[in-house]
Amino acid sequence: MEMETPQRNIALDLVRTTEAAALASARWLGKGEKEAGDFAAVEAMRLSFAALDIDGTVIIGEGEKDNAPMLYKGEKLGTTRGPRVDVAIDPVEGTNLLAYGRPNAISVVGAAPAGTMFDPGPSYYMKKLVVSAQARNAIELDAPVGTNLLNIAKALGRDVEDLVVFVLDKPRHYPLIDEIRKTGARIQLHTDGDVAGALMAIDPNSEIDVMMGTGGTPEGVLAACAIRALGGEMLCRLDPQKPEEKEALAKTSIDLHRILDVNSLIRSDDVFFAATGISGGFLSGVKYTGSGASTHSLVIRGKTGTIRYIESHHNLDRLMRFSAVKYD
Repeated sequence: MEMETPQRNIALDLVRTTEAAALASARWLGKGEKEAGDFAAVEAMRLSFAALDIDGTVIIGEGEKDNAPMLYKGEKLGTTRGPRVDVAIDPVEGTNLLAYGRPNAISVVGAAPAGTMFDPGPSYYMKKLVVSAQARNAIELDAPVGTNLLNIAKALGRDVEDLVVFVLDKPRHYPLIDEIRKTGARIQLHTDGDVAGALMAIDPNSEIDVMMGTGGTPEGVLAACAIRALGGEMLCRLDPQKPEEKEALAKTSIDLHRILDVNSLIRSDDVFFAATGISGGFLSGVKYTGSGASTHSLVIRGKTGTIRYIESHHNLDRLMRFSAVKYD
């Protein structure tokens, strides 16, 4: 059998952009200024992308939902001297988590071959169900909560009472939380951060077994890069929450009844994903040490299924000699 020629793992380049965003934004941890922290991350990430040999186009941009600083949809990224890729970005996933010093704020980037990433248009919210590879064939989006949890537990070789479900702590989820509790399963409630929730649901080393509920559509596409790479599953359907979102979607050809899976969101195995911790939690946060700093990142390549945890130590004095980004 003829071996395929290896291609460059651009996830190892993408992690430089998430590290830069984390280093820049973590200075705002707990200071109550989410726009300032987000702006610092956006500027650092944009500058880092300018040095990468890719021909990238932003499909999932940052800022539209929250009127935050933009790395806007359609923006070109990279030197154009590399592979053509669709890019999904969130320089700070969990701006409120960063602003109020809560865990699981992360900087995230996903990339896939040009034309293979789902474009959600004006959709901001989707209903999601995320599990690891072991339970990928055990779920149905519209099945009763108890049925899904029973089937997930069976696939994982556990009792329902052993499961931990990640749910965003929002009023729209109060009925869902009641249904989960009736099954006997345990719950972790989080104020924000459903990319981190999806990552935990597919990580066999995490205490989270499944993520349920309605969260961000852009975040769903971002998470799908990692989920597809690791063989997990996410079933989802657009679930508009506000009148203006419903009106905007009504003007498109997007089918609001269609159930999407991870292969619908990312239509290639040649997918890349990188995330760097900012505030701690699932990924350790940025630690400053005077003239230096350390970061912890997750890097995934879909083609090989390789997952790397990278601990980096940065000399900020040297970085600032050639970087326009100020980390202090």
